[in-house]
Amino acid sequence: MKALEKVLEYEFKNRHLLHQALTHTSKTGKLSENYERLEFLGDRVLGVSVAELVYTVFAEEPEGSLSQRFMALVCKETVAEMALKLGLDHYIMAESVDVPHNDNVLCDVCEAVIGAMYLDGGCQTAINFVQKHWRPLLDTHTRPPKDAKTTLQEVAHEKNLPAPRYVEIGREGAEHNPVFHMQVEIDGLEPQQGSGRNKKMAEQNAAEKMLLILGVKHGNKQ
Repeated sequence: MKALEKVLEYEFKNRHLLHQALTHTSKTGKLSENYERLEFLGDRVLGVSVAELVYTVFAEEPEGSLSQRFMALVCKETVAEMALKLGLDHYIMAESVDVPHNDNVLCDVCEAVIGAMYLDGGCQTAINFVQKHWRPLLDTHTRPPKDAKTTLQEVAHEKNLPAPRYVEIGREGAEHNPVFHMQVEIDGLEPQQGSGRNKKMAEQNAAEKMLLILGVKHGNKQ
């Protein structure tokens, strides 16, 4: 726990809260011992912290644009990636070695840690933690982010091309840490392949490559 506290840059007064935030339901079904209730709380703290962050940073943007940014920052994939960045996967306590590699679990644990920090150090402590770690994810130089698949769909429509199709072409790696390979196809263009820890990430990677073929850098139509 001390090693993790150094990463989090926060020392818990009640270390049981941190232990609880890292304990999967497969380890214990006791509500006072696993992370489920803390995840519920942390999800709400994460939401208000990120909402305040985008509201403050993007002071000239309307509600619709703020909502797009907000959703991209609090979605499961983003929170799971933050869990990995913080190394939380090395501390998750579960019965199966597969559990700490699951995006849903990673997301839940990250939110549970935020909830634990809220209870232990107060609201502002948790908000400061979230805003420090999520702020580098903001992009102040482009329009609100769109995922690559959405952008590719729009570009294909604008260019009167058929709708993109995604096909799984392979999967490798250990069961608890797989790598998926997906291919995006548009009639008349060379198929592009992408890889990722899940199918969605692999599809996004393939879509980004297809956008480059079409002369579009993801995030900025040219």
